[in-house]
Formats: sequence, C-alpha cells, structure tokens
Amino acid sequence: MSVYTTEIASDKIASDNPIHQRLLKAYYLAEEYIKGDLLEIGCGEGRGIELLKDKCASYTAIDKIKPVLDKLGTQYPDVTFIHDNIPPLNKVADDSFDVIISFQVIEHIKNDKLFLQEIKRVLKPGGQALLTTPNIKMTLSRNPWHIREYTADQLTDLAKKYFDQVEMRGVAGNEKVMEYYENNKKSVRKIMKYDILNLQYNLPAPLLRIPYDILNRMNRNKLKSSNDDLVNQIHHSDYLLSDKADEALDLFLMVTK
Repeated sequence: MSVYTTEIASDKIASDNPIHQRLLKAYYLAEEYIKGDLLEIGCGEGRGIELLKDKCASYTAIDKIKPVLDKLGTQYPDVTFIHDNIPPLNKVADDSFDVIISFQVIEHIKNDKLFLQEIKRVLKPGGQALLTTPNIKMTLSRNPWHIREYTADQLTDLAKKYFDQVEMRGVAGNEKVMEYYENNKKSVRKIMKYDILNLQYNLPAPLLRIPYDILNRMNRNKLKSSNDDLVNQIHHSDYLLSDKADEALDLFLMVTK
C-alpha cells in the first residue's frame, strides 16, 4: 500500500526530497529532548523511528493507517504500535509518557482543543510535548488535507489554554532552502493564474484533493527537472531552528505539563 500522496512526502521519490528533509529535521531537533517513555502521535511511515528509538526507554507510536503500522511492526519489533483514529487518545492511560512528539499532525485534527487536552492528560507531570505544523504565513496555496493552519500567535494562544509553559520557535531554511521555496512560489503562482473561478477555495476539500495532488506532483517534478542539483542536495542540515517563528516555514511548539 502506498501512502505517498504529495501530502505525505517520501524519501523514495526524488522530487519530494526538499519536503522530506524538512519533515525529517523535526526529529533531529527533538533528539536532545528525548528521554524515558516516548509517544509519537501520527508516526506515518516511521520517518524518525530509527533516529530516536534507542534514545528512550520505550517508544510507542500511534497512527490511523493500519497496513503501514503492520509493516512498521515487523521492521521495529521493539516499538509499540497502536492503531487508532485520534483524538481522543482512547488507548493511552493518564500520566504515561515523559515526552510526546507530533509532527505535521495538528493541522489535520478537527478538534485541536481536545487534541492538546489529551496530550496534557497522557503526559507525566513535568513531561514535554513537541509539535510542528506549517506556518500559514508561508503557505503558498490552500491544502485540502488540512483542517486549518496557524500563525505563531494563534497556536501559542491555543496552547496556553492548556499549558503553563509554552515556547514557540520555528523551522526555517538557509539560502539553499529558500531558493527552492522562491522557485516553488513562482511556479505555484503560475498555476494559480488558471484558477479563474478560485476553485482552490470554493471547492469542498475532498473534491480538491485529487487535482491538488496531481498538480502538486507535477510541480515538484518540474522543480526537480529545472534545478536537479538543488532539489537533490537539500539536506536536513539546511533547515534551522529559529527564534523568528513568524518567518519560519514550520512552527515548532514546545509545551510542558
């Protein structure tokens, strides 16, 4: 089973490399915080498991795509995989985890308030959660797979309703990454010139997903063919943790129970 729409970037598709490396960066940024019992909410195809599994006492991962979890379970027998559609975290007990990571997930969650409440519930006292999500200020078009996207202030204000300790930072890019971003922006704007009926905002999300995925894949392939070296050479080290969350590609939220 393939889960690799353009929404779920693959390390196996060459034109996805800049996005894959951007998503991978979150796991490298999380390394220094990993300890004790770790929960990943929305592990997808397991992008960061190999990196983090030996840095914690236990690794538990939740996702809704069962065939992918079954495959990961064979690959990582020392990791506990839970099949569930969240929130709530019905299969997780109170005060269970020292650290929770959830990368590029909250934008897909209809009830984001319950999502954060549940993260707080299953964290041990003093435990930390690390979340990433796209910065809407840097988004180039409507993503029909997302329920919503946030500014840094919006997500900070939401998190402060449930956590006393909230720190907002961002995942930014160096000159190489931003060259790709600007090339992508120009290409997306050219495509949007043909959307004279503003369908990206007028179509219901489920109907938009097919043309969005087709056009997004075509665009990524075009960006690769026009500058193959740039697309191939972008590495997770080209993405940087930034204190200027408003200007970053992704928001990086840290909360403590």
